Amino acid sequence: MLETPYVAVDVDVLDRNVAAMAAAARGRGLALRPHAKTHKCLEIARRQVDYGAAGLTVATVREAEVFAGGGFDDLFLAYPIWPSPGRAGRLRKLAERVALRVGVDSVESAEALARAVGPLDVLVELDSGHHRSGVQPGDAARVAEAAERAGHRVRGIFTFPGHGYGPGLQQQAALDEAAALSAAGAGAEVRSGGSTPTAALAETGPLTEIRPGVYVFGDAQQVELGTCGWDDVALTVVATVVSRTGNRVIVDAGSKVLGADRLAWATGFGRLPEHPEARIVALSEHHATVEFPDEPPARGDVLRVAPNHVCTVVNLADELVVVRGGAEVDRWRVAARGANT
Repeated sequence: MLETPYVAVDVDVLDRNVAAMAAAARGRGLALRPHAKTHKCLEIARRQVDYGAAGLTVATVREAEVFAGGGFDDLFLAYPIWPSPGRAGRLRKLAERVALRVGVDSVESAEALARAVGPLDVLVELDSGHHRSGVQPGDAARVAEAAERAGHRVRGIFTFPGHGYGPGLQQQAALDEAAALSAAGAGAEVRSGGSTPTAALAETGPLTEIRPGVYVFGDAQQVELGTCGWDDVALTVVATVVSRTGNRVIVDAGSKVLGADRLAWATGFGRLPEHPEARIVALSEHHATVEFPDEPPARGDVLRVAPNHVCTVVNLADELVVVRGGAEVDRWRVAARGANT
């Protein structure tokens, strides 16, 4: 028996999730470019491409290097890169190896990339309501023109409807996304957006491509948002009950395994799929406190915990234990763990 805690992936659920998103995108005439920052794993990326993904989205230059090294040749760095001297050289090498697209959201970053790296394929980022990075739709043409003057090839526009991460907010975020993309360039070659909470609402027309990431695994946040059900959660942390007092138990998985993310509306620091009424009420580094409404599990019992935010959990793990029917069948290395630069 494996020592707990460990991160387990049910490969049958994973494959079902990968296939379902691919079929949904294909059925609406949308390209699927899933975000690999969720899984950071070459084996899962290969499954996504085998099911028809047009390429991968990555969060950092280092992630791009890892996936390029794993044989993936169509990558989109979906954020406005600032080319520090070291990063510029790495970008040049990447652009020589793979079909690379990068994001820009200012005249200054487009010009800096051209000076430091040379001509690139770029997409202009829009702020469609998340208010993180990106320009207002009315400014997209100005940034695109500056990028073209600098020598880049402007392939289109993109956005991230991150403000859909809240109960009841998905519909409005999807509408905001569609409006921003339409206002900025309905004729653009690529109009890229989407997130796991809004993927089911993505409209063909305003969008040509979607970039969900969490859908491969699901997590407690997605269940509480209604994006998926417990049967769709492929990744859980397996933990052991080590202490028990009244209706509370302590399990041997804390923030260093589960991550510490908890949005204001979340009902706890993760959830237990087999015990949906239980609540994780506190985390320390190596332990979680779980309250049960009635008789709790016994000391030594093994529980599955669905983390709130699966992306941070994967980045804390060296490997994923692949299971089928509860039995280990493989282990996959988290190849891009810590690839933050």
